[in-house]
Amino acid sequence: MISLQALKQRFEIIGNSIGLNRALEKAIQVAPTDISLLVTGESGVGKEVIPKIAHQLSHRKHSKFIAVNCGAIPEGTIDSELFGHEKGAFTGATQTRAGYFEVADGGTIFLDEVGELPLTTQVRLLRVLENGEFIKVGSSKVQKTNVRIVAATNVNMHEAIKKNKFREDLYYRLNVVPLRIPALRERKEDISDLVSHFCLQAAEGGLPHKIIDKEGMLLLQEYSWPGNVRELENLIKRLSALYAEQTITRETIAKELYSSRQELDDDNM
Repeated sequence: MISLQALKQRFEIIGNSIGLNRALEKAIQVAPTDISLLVTGESGVGKEVIPKIAHQLSHRKHSKFIAVNCGAIPEGTIDSELFGHEKGAFTGATQTRAGYFEVADGGTIFLDEVGELPLTTQVRLLRVLENGEFIKVGSSKVQKTNVRIVAATNVNMHEAIKKNKFREDLYYRLNVVPLRIPALRERKEDISDLVSHFCLQAAEGGLPHKIIDKEGMLLLQEYSWPGNVRELENLIKRLSALYAEQTITRETIAKELYSSRQELDDDNM
């Protein structure tokens, strides 16, 4: 079994906070199995690394890994994307198409934003989880697939179930092993290492290498990070691109942090 440190090096995971380590240790334990996983956490925390771990450390690693953003596919086409369709099943279906569950047979499917799936699609997904069966849109033929499902969501699933937006039976089928990735504000001890990593990454990408001064680092550790690790990474890229000085001060960081937050608030009004 791979060690925690080796896992972090292999998948470029930065941080040593208790919550992060707990989630990664659990991922190492269950990766070699075929157990379904549900990864929860706020947007931007890095949930997408868990399905990669689950796939690469399993017997499925030489088969396909397909990531599907369920929230980005229109409701009218999601069933066709996942399960395929027969020629003539609907307007525009000029030929038979294999869906992701057929293509990924023997491999792993990562269903990101699974909480956004329509209820009708949830029924189809439940059938796959229960007995490995699916039916293409426009067909009556039952097909089999051997796919491991790893799902992720930033939705409060218990609230979604209460509001009849997500099936309770599907939730329990997916949530065999729950894995929660903590928000950045819950792992502030990791911020310094993350900043160093993103500064180096920006420099390797051709941007000037920056250093955050002591007061600036304190501000980064005090900030609430509603956008989590993704917001921190974008901030470092912005600071690297826009400012000539090598050492970035608290004042500069405050200006960038709160101006971008104000722009976002203005856009949402």
